[in-house]
Amino acid sequence: MTSKNNPVDTALMNVALGLAQRGLGNTAPNPAVGCVLARPDLDHRIVGRGWTQAGGRPHAETEAIRRAGDLACGATAYVTLEPCCHHGQTPPCTDALIAAGIARVVIAAPDPDDRVAGGGVEALKNAGMDVSVGLLEGEANRVNAGFLKRITKSRPHITLKTATSLDGCIATNPGQQQWITGEPARAYGHYLRARNDAILTGMGTVRADNPSLTCRLPGLGHASPIRVVMDPRLEIPDDSNLVSTARSTPTWVITGADCGPCDADGLSVFHLELDTGGKLAPAAVMTLLAEQGINRVLLEAGGKLNAAFLHAGLVDEIYWFRAPVVIGGDGVSAIEGVCVDQMADVPGFKQTGSFSLGVDQVEIYEAISSAP
Repeated sequence: MTSKNNPVDTALMNVALGLAQRGLGNTAPNPAVGCVLARPDLDHRIVGRGWTQAGGRPHAETEAIRRAGDLACGATAYVTLEPCCHHGQTPPCTDALIAAGIARVVIAAPDPDDRVAGGGVEALKNAGMDVSVGLLEGEANRVNAGFLKRITKSRPHITLKTATSLDGCIATNPGQQQWITGEPARAYGHYLRARNDAILTGMGTVRADNPSLTCRLPGLGHASPIRVVMDPRLEIPDDSNLVSTARSTPTWVITGADCGPCDADGLSVFHLELDTGGKLAPAAVMTLLAEQGINRVLLEAGGKLNAAFLHAGLVDEIYWFRAPVVIGGDGVSAIEGVCVDQMADVPGFKQTGSFSLGVDQVEIYEAISSAP
């Protein structure tokens, strides 16, 4: 029986996938990997669990081996991504698996990184291990969509998050600060922040809302993402919440190449050439973030920036929070003109989930062309 139709293998790989998700938002530039060690001679008892730790190290495999101790010898390893086989800031995970006496390795997805790319599988096979690849590969690729996009497309995975009325408005009037969704929905929004490496907004949102863009769930304050502001003319106010807290929460400002330096304490400033319209091109911003090792970006912005990313075909996923209210045509739209003339050019999405949070509804959409 192969791994793909072995219910025990499938169940244990699902455990590994759940472990991998624990690392989302805090492993960049590394992928978020899960690993389970189970002993076939002990009725497939799990003897070790591991997932990529904060900052990307230690890796999942070495964590699982450490926790298993002597019980790792003879175990089967279920790993959500091909183990690394190169010397970086840590020794190769393939070496650790071999040294621990692992007998069999089941891998969900291959690693496209040129430093691995099949080399991990080859190293394990050369050591005499039974290796199989491809069990729950699609699920594993979704977990690591950000890492895979950064490696293969030189950009992060982008999730657009918006909270609106039933008719798609984020406010009744421009510049008016108000909550549309209830407390459970707002708490879930903070959870999304914790699962991303960076949160991106524009100067329109900074001026209108003066946001903090941190994760304020109890016990998850340390999981706040890097805050990134697209500010083409370097106009971010010194007294804004983002600047005043830049020493405690990493904050990056991306501005035009002709703008001078910024002496705000703790703020990191990156310069890019502006497009012909005097704006920062979303694609160029995403390339910059990928170069900085960012795998996952949460876009929390106003209608103009949301539309710009949709027009550029850069939105991979949408979390749409809808409150059971109607604002009407004089409200502020969550997405302004996307600037497409033909239906064939309209960005397409498929719904992948929905659930209720109090009186609010959350709909999840995936871009039809967003495969890693």
